[in-house]
Amino acid sequence: AMNVQIQSVNFDIDQKLMEHIEKKIDKLNTFHDKITSVEVYLKLDSLGQKVKDKVAEIKVYIPSCSLFAKHESKVFEESFDLALDSMVAQIKKSKEKRRA
Repeated sequence: AMNVQIQSVNFDIDQKLMEHIEKKIDKLNTFHDKITSVEVYLKLDSLGQKVKDKVAEIKVYIPSCSLFAKHESKVFEESFDLALDSMVAQIKKSKEKRRA
């Protein structure tokens, strides 16, 4: 089974966001069956008193390589979804490389 870590930096993650992320992370298994662990970091990118962007970073560890995706937007769900799309593309690419 994949080891999944979800960390929020400087804020408390709510249950709805947590479930959103966990559900989608589970689907990564369908793209690659050798994923050992996934780390998700959610950060508030703040500028002084003004919170600017909601940043999502995803790290995926596969034997022999690790992949990284990052996205920011005004909403955590959107940041995470866009980072995940990028991650899925990278995972597919790394699988094709292995086949080649």
